[in-house]
Amino acid sequence: MIRRMMWLGSGYLCVGLAVAGAALPLLPTTPFLLLALFAFARSSPRLHAWLLEHRQFGPVIRNWRDHGSIDRRSKWLAMTAMTAALALSVALGLKLQIILVQSIVMVAAATFILTRPHGPRDPSN
Repeated sequence: MIRRMMWLGSGYLCVGLAVAGAALPLLPTTPFLLLALFAFARSSPRLHAWLLEHRQFGPVIRNWRDHGSIDRRSKWLAMTAMTAALALSVALGLKLQIILVQSIVMVAAATFILTRPHGPRDPSN
């Protein structure tokens, strides 16, 4: 029972982080959704099914699970958010070292994202 509650709590935490990641640059969405799916698979078949069938998150999860892919729209949004975050850092006059570290991390993340296949976008897949 305690183990199930820990998995359930972890699932909810990961969904919350994924929702925050959908709005905040540099906080990923998909990895947290995949962790939530993993946690819900061990704690709640109902929440596991809900997440897989979710109108917004379901296609992203299924594309990654079934094809290891990230759809074009998500790639575009990720690149836009990273560029905006970097531009904001420059505009705020952050230290050069911080901007360089941020740039290195973003280039690595962008490289990973852009090298994934596009995969199907059809929600029925």
